[in-house]
Amino acid sequence: MADIEQQPLAEEAVGADVEMQEGAEGTDDEESGLLGIEPETPKLVLFADLAKSPIVEVMVGTGDECTTYSAHEAVLIKAPEFARQCANLGPGVIAMPDADVNAMGSIIEYLYTGEYFPKKTSTARDATLEKDPRTPLPDDQGLGLLVHARIYTLADRLEIPELKSLAHSKIHRTASTAKGELAYARFIYKESNPEDAVIRKPVAAFWATRSYSLRHDAEPEFKAMCLEFPQFSYDVLQLVLDQQEKSRHKSDDGPHRGPAIVPGSSRKRARVNQI
Repeated sequence: MADIEQQPLAEEAVGADVEMQEGAEGTDDEESGLLGIEPETPKLVLFADLAKSPIVEVMVGTGDECTTYSAHEAVLIKAPEFARQCANLGPGVIAMPDADVNAMGSIIEYLYTGEYFPKKTSTARDATLEKDPRTPLPDDQGLGLLVHARIYTLADRLEIPELKSLAHSKIHRTASTAKGELAYARFIYKESNPEDAVIRKPVAAFWATRSYSLRHDAEPEFKAMCLEFPQFSYDVLQLVLDQQEKSRHKSDDGPHRGPAIVPGSSRKRARVNQI
């Protein structure tokens, strides 16, 4: 009986020893910092791999302007919004009837190639854009600016920040006229996120320093813009008043009564000579 009673104790002792050893090994791994940190080799994804994925149809627009783009799912899911729709619906059709047809074409071009037409002529800071035959000269309708503005707002909707940055940089390199600039401003204040200062602030700053053009080149359009979008009027007026206050402080030793914002276009595009 004694031997039988002692047997379970021996097994328990062995089990305890095993647990202690395993615990000690785990502690050593954790203390050494080697637990689970084996380097991972990045998976090489070839174009052939992307081409093997299912085809997804993206339907854009309505009525006679409805257009269907066919693209590989592995390419589309680079855009988080497309990824969510593909995950919920599976390979098939994504419907975006309120999206701009041409902008969507440029979006898909970017997802495949990392660029879209018109492309930059180089990677330098002073790079220009390829000539776009769709844009008339002079561009009183702001068609050149609207190409990139529509891509910017759609990229924001699809959550592609790198494309937003690219489109914004092309806006800075697109020539236009006073009327074209106001057409672009109207689109931005109508379609962009009200909290998006990146795209809105340069618009107001651009016009805050061009009162002559507003009075002599596009006064009716400017008046209509102000009545349609009071926020635009306020943004421009605020910059003008801030500049006046800053100028007054430069010539007056009195107390500084508030921060001043220096207006002026933050755009780096050479189209002032057309205004």
